[in-house]
Amino acid sequence: MEEMRNFSFAYIEKYAPSKQQLRTYLLKKYLKANVPNIKKQDITDLINIVLVDLEKSKFISDKFYSESKSRSLIQKGSSINKIRNYLIGKGINDVYIKETLEKIKEDNSDQDFFSGIKICKKKRIGPARAEDNRPLFYKKDISLLARNGFDFETSKRIMDIDQDEYLKIIKLLWFFLLFFCQMINYISYIVFNKHKNYETKYRYRNYYN
Repeated sequence: MEEMRNFSFAYIEKYAPSKQQLRTYLLKKYLKANVPNIKKQDITDLINIVLVDLEKSKFISDKFYSESKSRSLIQKGSSINKIRNYLIGKGINDVYIKETLEKIKEDNSDQDFFSGIKICKKKRIGPARAEDNRPLFYKKDISLLARNGFDFETSKRIMDIDQDEYLKIIKLLWFFLLFFCQMINYISYIVFNKHKNYETKYRYRNYYN
């Protein structure tokens, strides 16, 4: 069990995974190892024990994962629909997903609009195109937004804004991006040190017990 905990600590520190991601990693690692005289069910039971312990110590938290990952995806221009599907794919509980998406909407009721603007900047489509080219690529660009999870109404609003308004929004988003990066660095520092302190205490406890 101690070895499995150490592998978990290393994986968490590197990837900050969801519970399901960590479970999948440990299963693949130990099933691939073909440890003699140990059944698959024994490995699964051991993994469950480790995961429960890590959850109790808040070393892993799907609630925290849901919130932090959604913030990261928003900064990349992901739509709310895309964020929902991503979290489902990582095995996050429906309750946490619902709370996360509701928090996003509370913070900004027009979040998909601003996320769509980011996609336009990244892909150089819609209002990010040269003015003469916008009508030529209108259908193609609005289809791209739809494939990224934006509804028709939001996509149309984005496609129809004038270039001056688009540039003002980009400047505003750049300011918030700088603030967001500073916050993430601060949170990462706090979490990293908390995890390090927990790991040190855990190993110290095991050494003297």
